[in-house]
Amino acid sequence: MKCYSIEGNRQWLDGGAMFGNAPKTLWQKWVECDEHNRIPLACRSLLVKTGNKTILLETGIGYFMAPKLADRFGIEGKDHLLLENLMQKGIHEEDVDYVVLSHLHFDHAGGLVPVWPGIEKPDWQPHFPNAKYVISKTQFERANSPHPRDRASYIVGLNTKLQESKRLILVENNQSEIADLKDLVSFTFTDGHTPGLMHSIIHGVKETIFFAADLIPGTPWIHLPIVMGYDRFPEQTINEKRIVLEQAAAKNWLMFYTHDSKIAASRIKKNEKGRFEATEMLHKLNGFEI
Repeated sequence: MKCYSIEGNRQWLDGGAMFGNAPKTLWQKWVECDEHNRIPLACRSLLVKTGNKTILLETGIGYFMAPKLADRFGIEGKDHLLLENLMQKGIHEEDVDYVVLSHLHFDHAGGLVPVWPGIEKPDWQPHFPNAKYVISKTQFERANSPHPRDRASYIVGLNTKLQESKRLILVENNQSEIADLKDLVSFTFTDGHTPGLMHSIIHGVKETIFFAADLIPGTPWIHLPIVMGYDRFPEQTINEKRIVLEQAAAKNWLMFYTHDSKIAASRIKKNEKGRFEATEMLHKLNGFEI
Protein backbone atom coordinates (compact mmCIF):
# COMPACT_ATOMS: atom_id res chain seq x y z
CA MET A 1 0.00 0.00 0.00
CA LYS A 2 1.40 3.40 -1.02
CA CYS A 3 0.42 6.82 0.29
CA TYR A 4 0.78 10.27 -1.24
CA SER A 5 0.12 13.72 0.20
CA ILE A 6 -1.71 15.74 -2.44
CA GLU A 7 -1.83 19.51 -2.14
CA GLY A 8 -4.98 21.41 -3.08
CA ASN A 9 -5.67 25.14 -3.19
CA ARG A 10 -4.18 26.87 -0.16
CA GLN A 11 -6.05 29.44 1.92
CA TRP A 12 -5.21 32.25 4.34
CA LEU A 13 -7.27 32.56 7.53
CA ASP A 14 -7.12 34.89 10.51
CA GLY A 15 -4.40 33.77 12.90
CA GLY A 16 -6.44 34.73 15.94
CA ALA A 17 -9.31 32.52 14.81
CA MET A 18 -6.97 29.62 14.09
CA PHE A 19 -5.30 29.80 17.51
CA GLY A 20 -8.31 30.60 19.69
CA ASN A 21 -7.38 32.37 22.90
CA ALA A 22 -3.62 32.04 22.37
CA PRO A 23 -2.14 35.55 21.98
CA LYS A 24 -0.41 36.61 18.79
CA THR A 25 2.85 37.02 20.70
CA LEU A 26 2.75 33.23 21.14
CA TRP A 27 1.41 31.93 17.84
CA GLN A 28 3.57 34.18 15.66
CA LYS A 29 6.53 32.12 16.91
CA TRP A 30 5.07 29.15 15.05
CA VAL A 31 3.80 30.71 11.83
CA GLU A 32 4.17 34.02 10.03
CA CYS A 33 1.14 36.14 9.16
CA ASP A 34 0.48 38.65 6.39
CA GLU A 35 -0.50 42.31 6.75
CA HIS A 36 -4.10 41.24 7.36
CA ASN A 37 -3.11 38.97 10.27
CA ARG A 38 -3.84 35.89 8.17
CA ILE A 39 -1.74 32.72 8.23
CA PRO A 40 -1.15 30.30 5.32
CA LEU A 41 -2.96 26.99 5.51
CA ALA A 42 -2.59 23.96 3.30
CA CYS A 43 -5.67 22.05 2.20
CA ARG A 44 -3.98 18.70 1.87
CA SER A 45 -5.47 15.34 0.91
CA LEU A 46 -4.15 11.84 1.42
CA LEU A 47 -4.16 9.45 -1.53
CA VAL A 48 -3.98 5.76 -0.66
CA LYS A 49 -3.33 3.21 -3.40
CA THR A 50 -3.74 -0.50 -2.78
CA GLY A 51 -3.60 -3.31 -5.29
CA ASN A 52 -7.16 -2.72 -6.45
CA LYS A 53 -8.45 0.40 -4.67
CA THR A 54 -7.76 4.11 -4.98
CA ILE A 55 -8.87 5.99 -1.87
CA LEU A 56 -8.83 9.77 -1.45
CA LEU A 57 -9.12 11.19 2.03
CA GLU A 58 -10.45 14.76 1.87
CA THR A 59 -10.90 16.98 -1.20
CA GLY A 60 -9.61 20.32 0.09
CA ILE A 61 -11.23 23.67 -0.54
CA GLY A 62 -11.18 23.67 -4.34
CA TYR A 63 -12.17 26.92 -6.02
CA PHE A 64 -15.97 26.91 -5.93
CA MET A 65 -16.43 30.32 -4.29
CA ALA A 66 -17.22 33.50 -6.19
CA PRO A 67 -14.07 35.63 -6.57
CA LYS A 68 -15.00 38.19 -3.89
CA LEU A 69 -15.59 35.47 -1.29
CA ALA A 70 -12.53 33.52 -2.41
CA ASP A 71 -10.45 36.65 -1.88
CA ARG A 72 -11.83 37.04 1.64
CA PHE A 73 -10.62 33.54 2.51
CA GLY A 74 -7.34 34.07 0.69
CA ILE A 75 -7.79 31.09 -1.62
CA GLU A 76 -4.79 30.71 -3.91
CA GLY A 77 -5.11 29.74 -7.56
CA LYS A 78 -8.05 29.99 -9.92
CA ASP A 79 -8.31 26.32 -10.86
CA HIS A 80 -8.89 23.05 -9.03
CA LEU A 81 -5.32 22.38 -7.89
CA LEU A 82 -6.14 19.07 -6.21
CA LEU A 83 -7.36 17.60 -9.50
CA GLU A 84 -4.28 18.96 -11.27
CA ASN A 85 -1.93 17.46 -8.69
CA LEU A 86 -3.73 14.12 -8.83
CA MET A 87 -3.22 14.15 -12.59
CA GLN A 88 0.51 14.61 -12.02
CA LYS A 89 0.39 11.28 -10.16
CA GLY A 90 -1.43 9.70 -13.08
CA ILE A 91 -4.79 9.72 -11.29
CA HIS A 92 -7.87 11.00 -13.11
CA GLU A 93 -10.88 11.85 -10.97
CA GLU A 94 -12.71 8.94 -12.58
CA ASP A 95 -10.07 6.58 -11.16
CA VAL A 96 -10.92 7.29 -7.52
CA ASP A 97 -12.96 4.51 -5.90
CA TYR A 98 -13.63 6.11 -2.50
CA VAL A 99 -13.67 9.68 -1.24
CA VAL A 100 -13.53 9.69 2.57
CA LEU A 101 -14.41 13.01 4.21
CA SER A 102 -13.58 13.79 7.82
CA HIS A 103 -16.38 16.37 7.81
CA LEU A 104 -18.26 18.66 5.46
CA HIS A 105 -16.79 22.10 6.17
CA PHE A 106 -16.02 23.85 2.91
CA ASP A 107 -12.23 23.65 3.28
CA HIS A 108 -12.46 19.85 3.41
CA ALA A 109 -15.35 19.13 1.04
CA GLY A 110 -15.14 22.08 -1.36
CA GLY A 111 -13.07 20.04 -3.77
CA LEU A 112 -16.19 18.06 -4.62
CA VAL A 113 -17.72 21.17 -6.16
CA PRO A 114 -16.99 22.46 -9.69
CA VAL A 115 -14.78 25.51 -10.10
CA TRP A 116 -16.78 28.75 -9.94
CA PRO A 117 -19.13 29.58 -11.59
CA GLY A 118 -19.98 25.90 -12.02
CA ILE A 119 -21.83 25.83 -8.70
CA GLU A 120 -24.23 28.45 -10.10
CA LYS A 121 -25.63 25.84 -12.49
CA PRO A 122 -28.46 23.86 -10.86
CA ASP A 123 -27.45 20.62 -12.58
CA TRP A 124 -23.84 20.59 -11.31
CA GLN A 125 -22.52 17.21 -10.21
CA PRO A 126 -19.85 16.41 -7.60
CA HIS A 127 -16.36 15.54 -8.73
CA PHE A 128 -15.12 11.93 -8.59
CA PRO A 129 -18.08 10.46 -10.49
CA ASN A 130 -17.21 6.80 -9.87
CA ALA A 131 -16.35 7.12 -6.20
CA LYS A 132 -18.38 6.20 -3.18
CA TYR A 133 -18.55 9.11 -0.74
CA VAL A 134 -17.87 8.00 2.83
CA ILE A 135 -19.03 10.44 5.52
CA SER A 136 -20.00 10.40 9.18
CA LYS A 137 -23.77 10.21 9.58
CA THR A 138 -23.66 12.61 12.54
CA GLN A 139 -21.71 15.16 10.50
CA PHE A 140 -24.03 14.73 7.51
CA GLU A 141 -27.00 15.47 9.75
CA ARG A 142 -25.19 18.49 11.19
CA ALA A 143 -24.66 19.84 7.68
CA ASN A 144 -28.36 19.35 6.98
CA SER A 145 -29.33 21.31 10.10
CA PRO A 146 -26.35 23.48 11.08
CA HIS A 147 -26.16 25.73 14.12
CA PRO A 148 -26.06 29.48 13.37
CA ARG A 149 -22.46 29.46 14.62
CA ASP A 150 -21.25 27.10 11.88
CA ARG A 151 -23.86 27.48 9.13
CA ALA A 152 -21.41 29.42 6.95
CA SER A 153 -18.96 26.50 7.10
CA TYR A 154 -21.19 24.28 4.96
CA ILE A 155 -21.80 24.29 1.21
CA VAL A 156 -25.44 24.86 0.32
CA GLY A 157 -26.81 22.01 -1.76
CA LEU A 158 -23.85 19.65 -1.39
CA ASN A 159 -25.67 17.15 0.83
CA THR A 160 -28.49 16.89 -1.67
CA LYS A 161 -26.07 16.24 -4.52
CA LEU A 162 -24.32 13.52 -2.53
CA GLN A 163 -27.62 11.82 -1.72
CA GLU A 164 -28.74 12.01 -5.33
CA SER A 165 -25.52 10.33 -6.46
CA LYS A 166 -26.70 7.03 -4.90
CA ARG A 167 -23.07 6.47 -3.91
CA LEU A 168 -23.21 7.89 -0.40
CA ILE A 169 -22.09 5.76 2.56
CA LEU A 170 -22.97 7.17 5.98
CA VAL A 171 -20.94 5.84 8.90
CA GLU A 172 -22.53 5.61 12.34
CA ASN A 173 -20.59 6.91 15.35
CA ASN A 174 -20.45 3.41 16.84
CA GLN A 175 -19.23 1.93 13.54
CA SER A 176 -15.47 1.43 13.32
CA GLU A 177 -15.34 0.18 9.74
CA ILE A 178 -17.32 -0.41 6.58
CA ALA A 179 -17.34 -3.63 4.58
CA ASP A 180 -15.86 -1.98 1.47
CA LEU A 181 -12.68 -0.93 3.30
CA LYS A 182 -12.46 -3.67 5.91
CA ASP A 183 -8.90 -4.28 7.18
CA LEU A 184 -7.64 -1.22 5.27
CA VAL A 185 -9.32 1.72 6.99
CA SER A 186 -11.03 1.98 10.35
CA PHE A 187 -12.77 5.00 11.86
CA THR A 188 -12.91 6.81 15.15
CA PHE A 189 -14.85 9.96 15.98
CA THR A 190 -14.44 13.21 17.88
CA ASP A 191 -16.90 16.01 18.54
CA GLY A 192 -14.94 18.96 19.91
CA HIS A 193 -14.35 20.66 16.56
CA THR A 194 -17.66 19.65 15.02
CA PRO A 195 -20.15 16.85 15.79
CA GLY A 196 -19.18 13.57 14.17
CA LEU A 197 -15.69 14.48 12.97
CA MET A 198 -14.50 11.20 11.43
CA HIS A 199 -10.85 10.21 11.64
CA SER A 200 -9.56 7.52 9.31
CA ILE A 201 -6.90 5.13 10.54
CA ILE A 202 -4.99 3.58 7.63
CA HIS A 203 -3.68 0.12 8.51
CA GLY A 204 -0.60 -0.94 6.59
CA VAL A 205 1.74 -3.88 7.04
CA LYS A 206 4.55 -1.69 8.40
CA GLU A 207 2.87 1.58 9.38
CA THR A 208 -0.37 3.05 10.71
CA ILE A 209 -1.47 6.52 9.63
CA PHE A 210 -3.92 8.58 11.69
CA PHE A 211 -5.80 11.25 9.73
CA ALA A 212 -5.93 14.09 12.25
CA ALA A 213 -8.23 16.44 10.27
CA ASP A 214 -9.31 19.49 12.30
CA LEU A 215 -8.75 17.89 15.68
CA ILE A 216 -5.05 18.66 15.10
CA PRO A 217 -4.82 20.82 11.95
CA GLY A 218 -1.02 20.99 12.05
CA THR A 219 2.00 20.69 14.30
CA PRO A 220 1.38 23.86 16.38
CA TRP A 221 -1.91 22.40 17.59
CA ILE A 222 -0.21 19.32 19.05
CA HIS A 223 0.31 21.41 22.20
CA LEU A 224 -2.77 20.44 24.21
CA PRO A 225 -4.06 23.92 25.24
CA ILE A 226 -3.89 25.24 21.67
CA VAL A 227 -7.26 24.96 19.94
CA MET A 228 -9.03 26.85 17.19
CA GLY A 229 -11.63 29.54 17.69
CA TYR A 230 -13.68 27.53 15.20
CA ASP A 231 -13.99 24.56 17.59
CA ARG A 232 -17.51 24.05 18.90
CA PHE A 233 -16.36 22.69 22.26
CA PRO A 234 -12.73 23.67 22.97
CA GLU A 235 -12.34 21.79 26.26
CA GLN A 236 -13.67 18.64 24.64
CA THR A 237 -11.21 19.13 21.79
CA ILE A 238 -8.36 19.18 24.32
CA ASN A 239 -9.59 16.00 26.00
CA GLU A 240 -9.95 14.25 22.65
CA LYS A 241 -6.51 15.40 21.51
CA ARG A 242 -4.95 13.95 24.65
CA ILE A 243 -6.46 10.52 23.98
CA VAL A 244 -5.34 10.49 20.34
CA LEU A 245 -1.84 11.79 21.07
CA GLU A 246 -1.31 9.24 23.83
CA GLN A 247 -2.17 6.49 21.36
CA ALA A 248 -0.05 7.99 18.60
CA ALA A 249 3.00 8.23 20.85
CA ALA A 250 2.54 4.75 22.32
CA LYS A 251 1.87 3.03 18.99
CA ASN A 252 4.29 5.08 16.85
CA TRP A 253 1.54 6.19 14.49
CA LEU A 254 2.23 8.61 11.69
CA MET A 255 -0.06 11.64 12.08
CA PHE A 256 -1.29 13.21 8.85
CA TYR A 257 -2.07 16.95 8.83
CA THR A 258 -4.43 18.68 6.41
CA HIS A 259 -3.65 22.32 7.21
CA ASP A 260 0.00 22.55 8.24
CA SER A 261 1.61 24.83 5.66
CA LYS A 262 4.91 22.92 5.68
CA ILE A 263 4.54 19.52 7.36
CA ALA A 264 2.39 16.74 5.89
CA ALA A 265 2.99 14.15 8.60
CA SER A 266 4.98 13.39 11.72
CA ARG A 267 5.29 11.03 14.60
CA ILE A 268 4.45 12.07 18.16
CA LYS A 269 6.57 11.84 21.28
CA LYS A 270 6.46 13.15 24.83
CA ASN A 271 9.34 15.40 25.80
CA GLU A 272 11.09 15.57 29.17
CA LYS A 273 8.32 17.85 30.48
CA GLY A 274 5.63 15.38 29.50
CA ARG A 275 4.39 17.55 26.63
CA PHE A 276 3.53 16.13 23.25
CA GLU A 277 5.61 17.26 20.30
CA ALA A 278 6.16 16.37 16.66
CA THR A 279 9.14 14.30 15.62
CA GLU A 280 10.32 12.74 12.34
CA MET A 281 8.47 15.43 10.40
CA LEU A 282 7.82 14.82 6.70
CA HIS A 283 7.16 17.63 4.23
CA LYS A 284 5.33 15.28 1.89
CA LEU A 285 4.47 11.65 1.29
CA ASN A 286 5.38 10.44 -2.17
CA GLY A 287 4.79 6.74 -2.57
CA PHE A 288 5.28 6.22 1.17
CA GLU A 289 4.92 2.48 1.72
CA ILE A 290 2.96 1.29 4.71
